[in-house]
Amino acid sequence: MLEIFLRNRFVVLYFIPFIIGSLSVLSFEPFNLTILNFIILPLLFYLTVYINKKSKGFYRKKPYKKNLFLLGLFFGFGFYFSGISWITNSLTFDDNFKFLIPIALILIPLFLSLFNAFTILLIGPYIKFNFISLIYFSGGLALSDYLRAKLFTGFPWNLWAYSTSWLTEILQILNLTGLFVYNLIAISLFIMPVILFFRISIIKKILVFLLTGLIILFFYIYGNYKINNNQKFLKESNDSIYVKIVSPNFELKYGLSKKEIEKRLKKLIRYSNPDLERKTLFIWPEGVFSGYSFDELKIFSKLLENNFSDKHLIIFGANKIEKKTGNFFNSMFLINNNFEVMQSYDKLKLVPFGEFLPLEKILNNFGLKKITEGYGSFLKGKNNSLISIKNLNILPLICYEIIFTELIQKSKADSNLIINISEDAWFGKTIGPDQHFVKSIFRAIENNTFLLRSANQGVSAIIDNKGNVIKELNRNEAGNIELEVPLINSKKNKNDLIFFILLSTYLLIFFIYKKKNEKK
Repeated sequence: MLEIFLRNRFVVLYFIPFIIGSLSVLSFEPFNLTILNFIILPLLFYLTVYINKKSKGFYRKKPYKKNLFLLGLFFGFGFYFSGISWITNSLTFDDNFKFLIPIALILIPLFLSLFNAFTILLIGPYIKFNFISLIYFSGGLALSDYLRAKLFTGFPWNLWAYSTSWLTEILQILNLTGLFVYNLIAISLFIMPVILFFRISIIKKILVFLLTGLIILFFYIYGNYKINNNQKFLKESNDSIYVKIVSPNFELKYGLSKKEIEKRLKKLIRYSNPDLERKTLFIWPEGVFSGYSFDELKIFSKLLENNFSDKHLIIFGANKIEKKTGNFFNSMFLINNNFEVMQSYDKLKLVPFGEFLPLEKILNNFGLKKITEGYGSFLKGKNNSLISIKNLNILPLICYEIIFTELIQKSKADSNLIINISEDAWFGKTIGPDQHFVKSIFRAIENNTFLLRSANQGVSAIIDNKGNVIKELNRNEAGNIELEVPLINSKKNKNDLIFFILLSTYLLIFFIYKKKNEKK
């Protein structure tokens, strides 16, 4: 019965890959059913071997490499269709974009699925039920994820590693290895159950499972040691800053009047509840002054002067317009109580179509523009310099910049705090804000630094240098959280060299084994 089912080309090449790809979303936030990956990836491996074998039989009318491509394409399509469909919610705020919803729902996942399709196409012909294929398969998927993170502006969303976001102890190796090494290790472990299909003895299978369990246990013990040791380190830390993170839960709205902006500012002040005698850094989200540039906000400077003291600093997001060029940026500002700019940062990683329009001059002729308020595209900043004042060296990350580990790697060594501001109202009631938030846990561990996140209609949180969420405001929860935050300047993971060394080792083992077999 099963064989008849598997002989159906539509079922094997389209239906099953799409279904198991779609189910992968349940392994990520907010579901965290990580155990599903120990089923999904082995099934993908099994289908690759099965199609290799059967394409020479009942699939012989179609080139088997095309079948492998289709397997990867429909698995990837299911993976992205279910995992990032929340992006279409951003098209619902402007009637001019609603016609794009079906296109975005299909074309974006379809484009991203090409990474999976070409990966399975290239590695598929060499995959068999043996250990060397397991190594090659894992390396191929990890390289595919790496390329997705780097090419075409990069989109490192929902790497397989992120499905373990709740395993804080195991995540501690991130600071040693980096995200992509950990992703490769995670993929390798997820695929291990496929050995059940290998023609080896029961004893060997048991030994492999025991080894897999020991590796996971080792990571857990190491992480638990690092977290416990960190508690002593934090108690001995002398350098700190008192912080209040504010989440106002504002509605995402275009064309705000000055009166509405003033009302928002007063609400932010009320939630900030400033103590005039205590030195405090206040952090407000991105997008709270939608459509307004920093210079336009200066008319409200008296509100700040009357409610904050010279012991206060405020960080928030607003547009910046260059007077000479007219260029504008999505920026983060650090100001004092007189509304004077102490430091600012211009966003480096802009959202395609959201903040800038690719091929703008051509697409403008068709009436298209960026999704965010305003007509022209934002320009990206020139460098990821720190926001520094006295002993405070902040690594600024605006909105989805939090997903890019390279911004951590390229940051200056003396950074001692990460601040991420975001406008998560774009995602509405979808799973987007939950997936967005967990990336902060990874960045905090990689940088071994406290991370402060203020997100409107998202999760606002204080995350320690080991990825533990100390305090948080849940989605759509208004208010503030506060803490005396230690400023930690310590070892950071700076590049992807370890990833390429490990990946090269995987590939070298495969090719040596393959060459030996060819000589037999």
